[in-house]
Amino acid sequence: MKKIFLIMLMILGLICGTAYGKDSSLEEVKEKGYFIVGLDATFAPMGFRDENGELVGFDIDLAKEVAKRMGVEVKFKPCEWDGIIFDLRSKKIDMVWNGMSITEQRKKQVAFSETYLIDGQIIFTRKGTEPAKIKDLAGKTVGVQLGSSGALAVEKNSISSQIKEIKKYSTNVEALLDLEAGRTDAVVMDSVSGKYYNSKKDTLNYSEESLSDEHYAVAFRKNDKALIEEINKQLINMKNDGTFKKISEKWLGRK
Repeated sequence: MKKIFLIMLMILGLICGTAYGKDSSLEEVKEKGYFIVGLDATFAPMGFRDENGELVGFDIDLAKEVAKRMGVEVKFKPCEWDGIIFDLRSKKIDMVWNGMSITEQRKKQVAFSETYLIDGQIIFTRKGTEPAKIKDLAGKTVGVQLGSSGALAVEKNSISSQIKEIKKYSTNVEALLDLEAGRTDAVVMDSVSGKYYNSKKDTLNYSEESLSDEHYAVAFRKNDKALIEEINKQLINMKNDGTFKKISEKWLGRK
């Protein structure tokens, strides 16, 4: 009898363990009828506010189209970039979809979708100066966004020990405004975002030399495997039917 009782306890434990470990991330989204995307709302052209205060951009359009195909809605929650992974892990948002680069440090904290875009971290300087190369950063004051891939690229590069000062900002826009005002000598940031900013103002020069190549992906909580698989599937379908290309050409001018 004692042996039978122990076996029953083991079976019950296995059943409970299976139920406890079940990945219900996709099911929960469908039951709610929406998922929440966290983003830096100043990161044009990926996600930013237009002149009417509406959130627009490349990643905004991608997320809306994926939600539509899943039969749910998408809600956007602007976050401080330096704390956005904390917001994800504490379930204030369901994913980060905002040109987030895959890094080894981030992979320890979150899971990523498949790469959907590749970009580089490049150097921006004021118009009227020569486009800077990495070696030119020695002795200069360089601006970066706090917690960004640009900041990481600068810190990991061998030139970092020769830089006079690395100034960190809450947003890339703040960093670029300080550059334009002459308070820094250069800014290192995502190529696609910096070039989009410059297309509207024409105040910057930039080098094609990249400190690092970045693979953009959507970030999730590590256990949300079902939701990750669904997002990957929808992105693949969008690439296959040409929708991804149309959105890319709209915002980035490229396929």
